[in-house]
Amino acid sequence: MSQALLIESGNGVLRLRMNRPAVHNAFDDALIAELTAALQAAAMGPERVVVLESEGASFSAGADLNWMRSLIGADEQTNVADASRLALLMRTLNELPKPTIAKVQGAAFGGGVGLIACCDMAIGASTALFALSEAKLGLLPAVISPYVIEAIGARQARRYFASAERFDAGKALQMGLLHDVVAPEELDATVEVLIKTLLSAGPVASGSAKQLIRDVLAAEDTTTQDALTAARIAALRVSPEGQEGLTAFLEKRKPTWMSF
Repeated sequence: MSQALLIESGNGVLRLRMNRPAVHNAFDDALIAELTAALQAAAMGPERVVVLESEGASFSAGADLNWMRSLIGADEQTNVADASRLALLMRTLNELPKPTIAKVQGAAFGGGVGLIACCDMAIGASTALFALSEAKLGLLPAVISPYVIEAIGARQARRYFASAERFDAGKALQMGLLHDVVAPEELDATVEVLIKTLLSAGPVASGSAKQLIRDVLAAEDTTTQDALTAARIAALRVSPEGQEGLTAFLEKRKPTWMSF
């Protein structure tokens, strides 16, 4: 990996830190490829929680303008291939079988909002600003739209996709893009508390929670939902993790996956 993406692993946590502060952590094709590769490796790695964060004042300004400039005049097929690589990054992050946290210390525009929406949890500094800014360039937040719409709802998306206006952290919290908003000086500590909370949960249960949500939402009817959920909880109850968790609770001790 280049210095554009800093990777730190330890104590069950993988930290992926975008490191292009001079361009507000905007991403180009190289950073997209590095983030995708790091997330694909994380899916198979030993870490139990993944934190996405950034160096400098901004979380991410979205697409790098110099990268976008190189696409001016490119044919439609080239643009489809390029957009598909960004789509793969977003889907990989969204479906990563481990809990993910977006640590948002500053501005997030365009695709940067998409990264936040793809994370399971998002904690933002009260000074952070946001915008789905693509319409100002005559574009749309198309690739990130499934994840942003899921996060903020269609009603809010209809306004902010069309207007490309900026909104603050309080509004992002109200819309559901952020889970919590804290003072900038409290951001690190708040994220650490959330990490510790996640590490107290069973790793299999915690990592498979989002798949359960997707499966329940995709179920065609309540009968399918009932069969799905009954099978899922039965499998977990007889699994080594489920057996250890239940036994530890009854014995009033910490389960083996809690080392703190």
